[in-house]
Amino acid sequence: MGRFGVTEILVILAVVLLLFGGKKIPELMKGLGSGIKEFKNASKEEPSADKKDETENEKK
Repeated sequence: MGRFGVTEILVILAVVLLLFGGKKIPELMKGLGSGIKEFKNASKEEPSADKKDETENEKK
Protein backbone atom coordinates (compact mmCIF):
# COMPACT_ATOMS: atom_id res chain seq x y z
CA MET A 1 0.00 0.00 0.00
CA GLY A 2 3.03 2.26 0.15
CA ARG A 3 3.55 2.83 -3.57
CA PHE A 4 1.30 4.47 -6.09
CA GLY A 5 1.22 3.25 -9.66
CA VAL A 6 0.52 5.26 -12.77
CA THR A 7 -3.15 4.31 -12.72
CA GLU A 8 -3.65 5.49 -9.14
CA ILE A 9 -1.93 8.80 -9.83
CA LEU A 10 -4.09 9.39 -12.92
CA VAL A 11 -7.25 8.64 -10.93
CA ILE A 12 -6.21 11.06 -8.18
CA LEU A 13 -5.44 13.79 -10.73
CA ALA A 14 -8.81 13.24 -12.42
CA VAL A 15 -10.64 13.53 -9.11
CA VAL A 16 -8.75 16.73 -8.23
CA LEU A 17 -9.57 18.17 -11.65
CA LEU A 18 -13.26 17.34 -11.21
CA LEU A 19 -13.40 18.78 -7.69
CA PHE A 20 -11.56 22.04 -8.27
CA GLY A 21 -11.89 22.65 -11.99
CA GLY A 22 -9.23 23.78 -14.42
CA LYS A 23 -9.26 27.42 -13.37
CA LYS A 24 -8.75 26.82 -9.67
CA ILE A 25 -5.77 24.44 -9.87
CA PRO A 26 -3.14 27.07 -10.86
CA GLU A 27 -4.26 29.23 -7.93
CA LEU A 28 -3.93 26.27 -5.56
CA MET A 29 -0.44 25.44 -6.85
CA LYS A 30 0.63 29.07 -6.52
CA GLY A 31 -0.55 29.13 -2.91
CA LEU A 32 1.19 25.84 -2.20
CA GLY A 33 4.43 27.12 -3.71
CA SER A 34 4.38 30.34 -1.74
CA GLY A 35 3.63 28.41 1.46
CA ILE A 36 6.61 26.13 0.90
CA LYS A 37 8.82 29.12 0.13
CA GLU A 38 7.77 30.87 3.35
CA PHE A 39 8.37 27.69 5.35
CA LYS A 40 11.89 27.34 3.94
CA ASN A 41 12.67 30.97 4.68
CA ALA A 42 11.40 30.61 8.24
CA SER A 43 13.43 27.47 8.80
CA LYS A 44 16.58 29.23 7.55
CA GLU A 45 16.01 32.18 9.89
CA GLU A 46 15.51 29.99 12.98
CA PRO A 47 19.13 28.80 13.43
CA SER A 48 20.53 32.30 12.99
CA ALA A 49 18.31 33.55 15.83
CA ASP A 50 19.71 30.81 18.10
CA LYS A 51 23.27 31.75 17.23
CA LYS A 52 22.51 35.38 17.97
CA ASP A 53 21.21 34.45 21.43
CA GLU A 54 24.31 32.35 22.12
CA THR A 55 26.67 35.19 21.19
CA GLU A 56 24.74 37.61 23.38
CA ASN A 57 24.95 35.18 26.32
CA GLU A 58 28.71 34.76 25.80
CA LYS A 59 29.23 38.54 25.89
CA LYS A 60 27.55 38.79 29.31
